[in-house]
Amino acid sequence: MKRIVIINGPNLDRLGIREPDIYGDQTLTDLENLLTEEAEALGVQVQFYQSNHEGFIIDEIGEYADSEIFGLIINPGALTHTSLALHDALAGCDLPTIEVHISNIYRREEIRRHSLTAPACIGVISGLGFDGYIAALRHLAKLD
Repeated sequence: MKRIVIINGPNLDRLGIREPDIYGDQTLTDLENLLTEEAEALGVQVQFYQSNHEGFIIDEIGEYADSEIFGLIINPGALTHTSLALHDALAGCDLPTIEVHISNIYRREEIRRHSLTAPACIGVISGLGFDGYIAALRHLAKLD
């Protein structure tokens, strides 16, 4: 059975509290429950990781490179726009990865319109809320 890891970066543990006009009122737990249900329907396994610390996320990705993980879905949060180190970790893990953003980063502040991590991913989904994670999960589930 395919195992897919969903990684959420800084401040995503505050979903439902932080800027609900941008990110909605659902929590990270709500997202994880939604993805667990979808994974069961797709016949894949999911595991979740969230950290507010760049180095911890990079270390975690490094652990997946030589494991039984099939692919990654990552919402790097603000690290999207600032972390070349995170890009390098994603590029070096050799796993199909999809970058997801709850908000449309291209309609936000100028600094948020450029992703350093996207070139290390097979695709980017932005602005679809939690549905973006579902789309990413469905795509990875059908890859060989």
